[in-house]
Amino acid sequence: MTQNIEIEFKNMLTESEFQLLLKHFSMRESDFFQQENHYFDTPDFSLKQSGCALRIREKKSGFELTLKQPHPDGLLETNEKLTREHAQALLNGQALQDGIIKEQLTQLNINTDLLCYFGSLVTKRAEIEYQGGVLVFDLSTYLNVQDYELEYEVNDRAEGQAVFVQLLSELNIPVRKAKNKVKRFYERKQALGFQ
Repeated sequence: MTQNIEIEFKNMLTESEFQLLLKHFSMRESDFFQQENHYFDTPDFSLKQSGCALRIREKKSGFELTLKQPHPDGLLETNEKLTREHAQALLNGQALQDGIIKEQLTQLNINTDLLCYFGSLVTKRAEIEYQGGVLVFDLSTYLNVQDYELEYEVNDRAEGQAVFVQLLSELNIPVRKAKNKVKRFYERKQALGFQ
């Protein structure tokens, strides 16, 4: 189990802006790896209403269950490693096992027995170190749409924001508010008529 405060800045991009960034940083197709996020909530969206998100992230290195919760400095991210079998069991509707994430959800008055799988989002991602932080280039595919996003993960909010805004300005990319992936996923799901 690990916990950390996630401080990041995000900006939605057009496809041409995404390509511009890749060219600017000399990124190649081989720099990208794939990950898949599987999202969970209760039928009445009690996690979403609490400002939280629960996912299983599937990468080459394995499976990880992550709970994101609001925090004054960003998001509190709690992670638990999962075996392939445990991840598959959760995706198939098995109840969440005891652990720190289940404890935190219970403290939020969320009935973990009601958790259900809502779908997945696949991201092709590349990361590079940049001026004391990590720049993340994401191409995400979900529910028949693709979107492009730049993230900047940092330890210092004020310094990170200044660097991120300067980079966007240098490349003439407008600042665009970016909802997190789970919000974009749920909004798209609702737009398609799923509650």
